[in-house]
This record gives sequence, structure tokens and C-alpha cells, in this order.
Amino acid sequence: MNELEFAALLVSRVCHDLVSPVGAVVNGLEVLEDERDAAMRADALKLVASSAAQAAARLQFARIAFGAAGAAGAELDLSEVGRMVGGLLQGGKVELVWEAANITWPKDWAKLLMNSALLASDSLPRGGQVRVGTAGDAQSPAFRIAATGPNARLLDDVEKALQGEPSGPLDGRTIQAYLTCRIARNLNADLSVRARDGAVELAAG
Repeated sequence: MNELEFAALLVSRVCHDLVSPVGAVVNGLEVLEDERDAAMRADALKLVASSAAQAAARLQFARIAFGAAGAAGAELDLSEVGRMVGGLLQGGKVELVWEAANITWPKDWAKLLMNSALLASDSLPRGGQVRVGTAGDAQSPAFRIAATGPNARLLDDVEKALQGEPSGPLDGRTIQAYLTCRIARNLNADLSVRARDGAVELAAG
């Protein structure tokens, strides 16, 4: 895969994540345009507000986790990283327990943490809890993420992409796992994944 194809798949992933909340905003605005019932208009306003907030949260997350935001060598405050991960999961079936230290990390380590947290949440098809803990400082970052819930598991093609050995052509579902693998390898982060009954654990550092 060349870099252009890689970038195109990442853009497809971002667009896929935005289709639902942006579509809900459009639907809510259509109701507001046509509806005269006060209760219906109030419900439509709530839908527009919540969907717009969700779309903004997903864009903020993608800008850092998938994009090139920040200068080379930049650092990110882990409390801000936690806010972005929390915003991404807010309103869904996955509860975030953020136990990261209140310190700054190199940008690429923060990106690895965010992408790993996203993979952990995606491993919970019926909801559950994602617990994020960190160790070390800016010179020696480390983290452990535990996703627990019914039927917690990484899909086989996602896990293979995360290991850098995709079983077939990458697509919008597996490209984020492959990105996580590339970030980890660039950092020599020793990213590991362990699955057990009802839980998926990712660790690095």
C-alpha cells in the first residue's frame, strides 16, 4: 500500500465516523423547519445539540489521533487527551475510567494511547468499561488499557492489522488498527495485546 492509499483509507474512516452525527443534525434541522408543535421542536433542538457535540468530539479526537496536529516534538497534556477520549465515548455504551497521570507526553505517544483506547472501546460490541492507566514520565511513557464487558474481543482481521500482518487488503474497519501498529513501531513502544474471557488488554512501554 502506498502513502496515498493509506491516507485515503484514514479519510474514509473519519468520514464514516461523522456520517451518523452529521446526518442527525440535518434531520433535526429539517424537523425544525417543518414542525410547529412545541414539544417536537424541543426534541429536535436536543437532537441537533447532542449530535453536533458528538460530531465535534469525533473531529477533535481524529485531528490528534489520526492527523498531524502540533509541531514536531510537541507534547500533549494527558488530562486533555482524556477529555478527548471521554468526548468520543460520551453517550455510548462504553464507560471510560481515566486513571492517567496529570503530566505531558510526547505527541506520538499520546496518539498511540488514543488509538489504543479507541481499539479497546471497539472491542466491546455490547458495551462495558475501558480503564486507562499510565506509568512513567515524558522520557519513558507506558500505559495499560483494560476493556471489560460481554463478548469483549478484537475481530481477527483487526488484530492481525494491529500486529502489522493484515489478512487481506486494508479497509475502513482495519486501517485504524494498522495505523496504531505503525505508530507503535516508530516509537519502539512494544505494544502488546492480550485477550481473555470478557476482557481485552493493550499495553505499551
